[in-house]
Amino acid sequence: MRQKNFAIVGVGGFVAPRHLKAISATGNRIVAATDPNDSVGVLDQFSFDIDYFVEIERFDRHLEMLRRRNSPRKIDYLTVCSPNYLHDAHCRLGLRAEADVICEKPLVINPWNLDLLAEVERESGKRIHSILQLRLHPKLIELRNELQRVESKTKHLVDLTYITGRGHWYDYSWKGQHEKSGGVATNIGIHFFDLLIWLFGGVQSYKVYYGDAHSISGSLELRSAVVRWFLSVDAQHLPQSAKSGMTTFRSIALDGKEVEFSDGFVDLHTRVYEELLAGRGFAIEDARPSIELVHSIRHARPSPLDDAAHPSVVKMQGKL
Repeated sequence: MRQKNFAIVGVGGFVAPRHLKAISATGNRIVAATDPNDSVGVLDQFSFDIDYFVEIERFDRHLEMLRRRNSPRKIDYLTVCSPNYLHDAHCRLGLRAEADVICEKPLVINPWNLDLLAEVERESGKRIHSILQLRLHPKLIELRNELQRVESKTKHLVDLTYITGRGHWYDYSWKGQHEKSGGVATNIGIHFFDLLIWLFGGVQSYKVYYGDAHSISGSLELRSAVVRWFLSVDAQHLPQSAKSGMTTFRSIALDGKEVEFSDGFVDLHTRVYEELLAGRGFAIEDARPSIELVHSIRHARPSPLDDAAHPSVVKMQGKL
């Protein structure tokens, strides 16, 4: 199979190295990259022959030139690792360059933008692939197969807790700006909401009990599960057992038993690339349910605490 040419938007960001590694690990090459932050020396780990642009406009012009000249460096794929609110614009840029697009989560912040992307996708004849890497985690695949094999007569009870500490920088970056990141539920929760819907079926109802700039908590009724969830970027919410040097606490408990999936994260982006290059990537419609859910959560009015509230928010409310 011919080596594919990749370009990447947002190469200076946190998640970009995982994509650079996946492109290299699948035997392909990076020919162009852009980021307004020029701290992009990571590129040298993969090639000394990558055209780099600080301005997105010059990057766009470069890709167009490669396309019109049918250059050997004309891109086959554009990888989008830019801030959340720019994802849909950069997806369209890739489609205009006659490339397939690989986009980090969330694909968009507002669900109606998915419809426009789908239109442009159809017009271009190219595809947009979403990064839903937890669906490829071996232990989570085993869990889903087991859930489908043994049908429960009652709904499963699920507790989701995800706390990942962030410093003061968070509030001053795009991630701390609600309109640019989509807030905590979108920015750090989208991975897990997609996973829960994939495991337990479609959304039947939801509640939000508490939400601020750093944490949010609610409940979720899915086809085969009731979920209590708590998400936070405040390190003060880390459990005491996790505070000794740890900055992240991740837990999913199913019917009172911890789902162990702490291992197996290292190469998940590479697995996503392997799948999409083989024609089995995740499409726009795969991403839609979780994007619709987090949009609804973002605009929900807080509900009084009830039996479905997560213990962490019950504890928090008691301190308020």
